[in-house]
Amino acid sequence: MTTALLIIDVQQALCYGDYAAFESTQVIERINAVSSKARQAGAPVVLIQHEEEEGLLVYSTDGWKLAAGLDVQPTDIFVRKKATDSFHNTNLQDILQARGVTNLVICGLQSEFCVDTTTRRALALGYPVALVSDAHSTMDNSVLSAAQITAHHNETLSNISSFSARAVAVASNDVKIEG
Repeated sequence: MTTALLIIDVQQALCYGDYAAFESTQVIERINAVSSKARQAGAPVVLIQHEEEEGLLVYSTDGWKLAAGLDVQPTDIFVRKKATDSFHNTNLQDILQARGVTNLVICGLQSEFCVDTTTRRALALGYPVALVSDAHSTMDNSVLSAAQITAHHNETLSNISSFSARAVAVASNDVKIEG
């Protein structure tokens, strides 16, 4: 088994300022702990960045850049995307296949958008997923708090049984990664 870590959309505009995800600083610290485990195991670390034609996440703007405090290393792999699905119209699947990846660890932003959609697509593609339960987040919406949204997605994604692969919600301290 080869595992890859996907870090989704941990970008300046989503971590600081008016659109900051709930507990973004703590989430970044947990992501850094998990990425350290991945690098020590020799597992690929894939940093995925969302981009828009206009708005907060325009390519190469300050808001689009990876968040301050996120540990980034020269060996990391970078993927740009324009959809909530990190596989859609990107080279992510090719990157994983070229490295013989069979399992994914997923964390990042935002729980109900890109984390959810990418996890579901990974399952559909046959990748078992360890969803880092305390290392993904979002913002409050008009119905639920960010903490409720994250908890809901930990529960929901862990209970999808329609694919051969399954997702398991795992706390950052308990994540195990094999390179």
